[in-house]
Amino acid sequence: MPKALPIGIENFEEIIANDYYYVDKTLFIRELLDLRGKVNLFTRPRRFGKTLNLSMLRYFFENTGNDEKNEKNRALFGNLKIMECGDSYVSQMCRYPVINLTLKSAKQNTYEDSCFKICEEISDEFKRHEYILTKKILSKKECERFCRIMNGEANLNEYSGSVKFLSSCLCKVVGEKAVILVDEYDVPLENAYFHGFYDQMVNFVQSLLESALKTNDSLHFAVITGCLRISKESIFTGLNHLNIISVMDRSYSEHFGFISEEVDQMMSYYECESRMPDMKRWYDGYTFGNTDVYNPWSVIKFLYDLNADKNSYPKPYWVNTSSNEIIRDMISRADWETKNQMEQLVNGGRINICVHEEITYEDMYASGENIWNFLYFTGYLTKRGERLEGRKIILTVAIPNEELISVYENVIMGWFEDKIKKQDFRDLYKAMEEGCSDDMCEIIGEQLLSVISFYDNAENFYHGFMTGILSQSSKYIVKSNRESGNGRSDLTMRTPSLRGRAFVLELKVSEAVTELEKDAEAAVKQIYDRKYMDELKMDGYRDISCFGISFYHKDCEVRFGGKLSVSLQQGDISQ
Repeated sequence: MPKALPIGIENFEEIIANDYYYVDKTLFIRELLDLRGKVNLFTRPRRFGKTLNLSMLRYFFENTGNDEKNEKNRALFGNLKIMECGDSYVSQMCRYPVINLTLKSAKQNTYEDSCFKICEEISDEFKRHEYILTKKILSKKECERFCRIMNGEANLNEYSGSVKFLSSCLCKVVGEKAVILVDEYDVPLENAYFHGFYDQMVNFVQSLLESALKTNDSLHFAVITGCLRISKESIFTGLNHLNIISVMDRSYSEHFGFISEEVDQMMSYYECESRMPDMKRWYDGYTFGNTDVYNPWSVIKFLYDLNADKNSYPKPYWVNTSSNEIIRDMISRADWETKNQMEQLVNGGRINICVHEEITYEDMYASGENIWNFLYFTGYLTKRGERLEGRKIILTVAIPNEELISVYENVIMGWFEDKIKKQDFRDLYKAMEEGCSDDMCEIIGEQLLSVISFYDNAENFYHGFMTGILSQSSKYIVKSNRESGNGRSDLTMRTPSLRGRAFVLELKVSEAVTELEKDAEAAVKQIYDRKYMDELKMDGYRDISCFGISFYHKDCEVRFGGKLSVSLQQGDISQ
């Protein structure tokens, strides 16, 4: 029986002790020790293994103060790559006190609640090190301060300096400087931005991190993770020894996310090699440094589904609600240039951006470049090339894979649905009732110019586009037949009363703008050839009109195909 996949498990000990499938990332430890960065900030997209890697570092480096527990932690690494690297690395095991702090749960609606959550995490970390109180090394004053923070009785000023204080206490007791691990440091900042208390949270996070990392004689080294660098000036002021490793850097590039060799091994282990093309098309495509990287969360989720059914379809597993909202907000604010760039991307194209590694949420909408940088560093775009122009780094970026394209399409269609709900389409319905195809063409064309289209999935896009517009009528019921696959017309529109009006619409996607007129006429002919109006007639409708509509990118053509009028007395049909 194959090993279980660690869905949502981010604790290294739990994965190894319970024999889950583990992609060995322990050479991350070797690179950290070789490069010797004092304070290392790793920025990677969400769910790319940051939390699990920090957990791994904790179990490798931590001297828990308990020899039996230290031996258990050593045993976790028994069959992993780091143990083959030599004594200079293995000798670092279980040597240092470790402070392990996560800020990822600070997602509350108010500043007070978010700060409380951070302070609660700090208190829990103090409780984890409560053993040092029994060593009788700390002064009475230090013990009292330690207990206040541990018991949640400290004030905000004490909490803001608590990580530095804890490292000092641990250094005294253990006799080694502390390793500080801070996971998802930017989550409270992102949350604060969306809930309106960004400046307050910046000040608190700055004081918390600065005191621990800037002038701390009890610090051995630190590893911090997040999605964005945010701004060195506002968060890491004066931190001259800060080493920032982003998705652009070649160092550490294979330690977050899965590389091709690792995915090949997983697919072979779970006997899913035949589905490798789907895995690659949907979840590969990221470039960190010069390394090709898969989304690890989506790889594991797809393998989990394939384990149950080898014919499972790939899905968009990787969803970040906040970033999706930013894409949505960006579209709503976008000018023509930005919309054209977005359209180019969702249709498989590429755009060039000037890199700005320091981004603040406040400045996100200051320029189009900031938005594209945000999407790049959070994993919604990836590098396809780079060059130096003068003093500026220019990246060629694209949407990484099918999973992300589906996210963009869903966000775009959701935005469009919200947009059209605010509009009045009575002129369109009137034009349909009067059989005025020119007016219909003009109104539909105006809407096409305002939306972001994805032509690789053109038929579904235009079908959803028309369904959304027509569904705004309070007078008519719109029925889409595309999903049922029943060979009927694309769309029907009818009044609830059989004495009212009914419409049949057939849609075509043209291969060139010169084909629009021909295809619109062909759509009308199809309605008659396949007797699409007969179903409405059999239902009892007496006044039925039909239209053929063809699309090519932002252009459309509408043809009125006439109407069927059913006599009340004799049931005859006149066209």
